[in-house]
Amino acid sequence: MLGWFAELTTTERKTFWACFGGWALDAMDVQFYSFTIPTLIATWGLSRGQAGLLGTSTLLISALGGWLAGLLADRVGRVRTLQITILWYAGFTFLSGLTQNFEQLLVTRGLMGLGFGGEWAAGAVLMGEMIRAEHRGKAVGSVQSGWAIGWGVSAILYGILFNVLPEATAWRVLFIVGVLPAVLVFFLRKHVPEPEVFAATQSRIAQGAAKPSLGAIFSPGLLRTTVLASLLATGAQGGYYAITNWLPTYLKTVRHLSVLNTTGYLVVVIIGSFVGYIVGAYLTDRLGRRNCFFLFAICCFLIVIAYTYLPISDAVMLVLGFPLGFFVSGIFSGMGAFFTELFPTQMRGSGQGFAYNFGRGVGALFPSLVGYLSQAMPLGQAIGIFAAIAYAVLFLAALLLPETRGKQLAAYG
Repeated sequence: MLGWFAELTTTERKTFWACFGGWALDAMDVQFYSFTIPTLIATWGLSRGQAGLLGTSTLLISALGGWLAGLLADRVGRVRTLQITILWYAGFTFLSGLTQNFEQLLVTRGLMGLGFGGEWAAGAVLMGEMIRAEHRGKAVGSVQSGWAIGWGVSAILYGILFNVLPEATAWRVLFIVGVLPAVLVFFLRKHVPEPEVFAATQSRIAQGAAKPSLGAIFSPGLLRTTVLASLLATGAQGGYYAITNWLPTYLKTVRHLSVLNTTGYLVVVIIGSFVGYIVGAYLTDRLGRRNCFFLFAICCFLIVIAYTYLPISDAVMLVLGFPLGFFVSGIFSGMGAFFTELFPTQMRGSGQGFAYNFGRGVGALFPSLVGYLSQAMPLGQAIGIFAAIAYAVLFLAALLLPETRGKQLAAYG
């Protein structure tokens, strides 16, 4: 399954590791917040609705960040945009650790979302264009596995810091550590060039080829693709964030697990996520983009319902954590390659950035809705309802989109 990696050129490998690292560190910074929710509720007296709003603000504004970064990537380059977004999200994660109240944290987490959304838009386009067609799904999907690594690092840091420091201090240190991704920018500057297909497209535009407008992805020829790709992303993002944003709180307050036990259960989910990303990346080239989405959507629906609705013991829940992480995360593996193939080169950044992050913006509402709904019903049931809706939307969108496996990317068009 991993033999394809040996066939990559030196440039392709360096690009892979740069994007992998950027996505992993992005995940680390984003997931820090999910671990601080119980502490902020206890120390600042936040309601679950306010806690959900903090998570939603990051995701909602990331939708704008992703589109802006996509537009920027089509104009100044994929690599330069990636550098800007990494510096941005690292800086505002650091500032989150210095906030003194709900309003300040709402601002810093919201602004952090601009960089968070932009990093995926720039990185996914960079990877999709740099890797040859026969390995595109595996490579871009494997980069997605960096999310599980970053999530795992955040869980480990949570387990360490919250056991050696008072909670009132530990959550601040957790965010302050989030400045570390800025170091990756030096690697990008030195080792990663712009993709040849992007450089060729810019050359064509410089010679007089039409430069796409800001709204080109909404033109009659692309509107259907943009809408359906956005719905596909909405389903994946909505389901994922409804589950992962509230999972630590569910384990700690509903299942009454300690910090160490909560971390242990999450580690099982995270290991499942990593394996899901890798297997999903392989399957998206083997089965095709759409078939992979169908398979994972059905399995996501079934496992989420079992995890949140059935009267299972803690031991069974521990075992179910692996397939939960596997399917909920693995469904993202084919998305970057799929979106790269759906949009033409001259507007690939804006199309991919908008579609993925529109989905993130709508999906961002799910943590808040789960939070508010959980005030009238058990938290587990609220999570299950919104996750089920999300995966039904994803299945329908995949059904209406074309298969693109093996598509060769043109320099213009």
